[in-house]
Amino acid sequence: MTGETAPDRSLYALTGTDRISFLQGMVSNDVLALAKGDGIRWAALLTPQGKYLADFFIVAQGDALLIDIKATIAETTMRRLSMYRLRADVQIAASPLQVTRGLGPMPAAAFADPRHSALGWRAYGAAGEAPSIDWDAIRVAHCIPETGIELVPDDSYLLESGFERLHGVDFRKGCYVGQEVTARMKHKTELKKGLCLVSVEGAAPPGTPILQGEKPAGTLFTQSGGRAIAYLRFDRSEGLTAGSAKIHV
Repeated sequence: MTGETAPDRSLYALTGTDRISFLQGMVSNDVLALAKGDGIRWAALLTPQGKYLADFFIVAQGDALLIDIKATIAETTMRRLSMYRLRADVQIAASPLQVTRGLGPMPAAAFADPRHSALGWRAYGAAGEAPSIDWDAIRVAHCIPETGIELVPDDSYLLESGFERLHGVDFRKGCYVGQEVTARMKHKTELKKGLCLVSVEGAAPPGTPILQGEKPAGTLFTQSGGRAIAYLRFDRSEGLTAGSAKIHV
């Protein structure tokens, strides 16, 4: 089966003997497991203060790790990773392969999307068909955040953004940049804000502030079929509006 090309994704290859240990100390998920053979992980790169910078898929294929990343943040993220290499034996280069994705039966060389089964599979090779799947509808149905929309650099936190539910963070892997703050949020605090699914009665563009009366309550993001992903304060869940639209949790 041929999937559709993902035109909004960029692909990079990490090679060198330290590629796995290097990423293990940088990202939120366990990369060491990829040393056992082909596989895929979804992970985030954080600031030292534990705030989101970028997210991407890490794919083990042969002697390389592929980084499948949103094109809008690809160059900046690769430049940041390069700065951290120091003396590690790691080379980062753009890959000539194409990112394809699809639903239904998974091709032999593809990988199931590690975030949620509803997101189908991803493959890396030749270009696929023209895009036709409504991925936003799938994301909204399962409250799955997207780079640059619900996931805001220097602002979002992983646990508020659903990374634990979506298998994007490992609490047993040891240290990585931003790990201490993420672990503290997991074990010592109760989340008071986060992404959730809401219904939208009316119309409001993504990014519209959500209010409870005159009090800020959150932000409205991706919408589909009268529902949306919203970032909300959990103590303000009734009597909500976004512009002229009514919001119901």
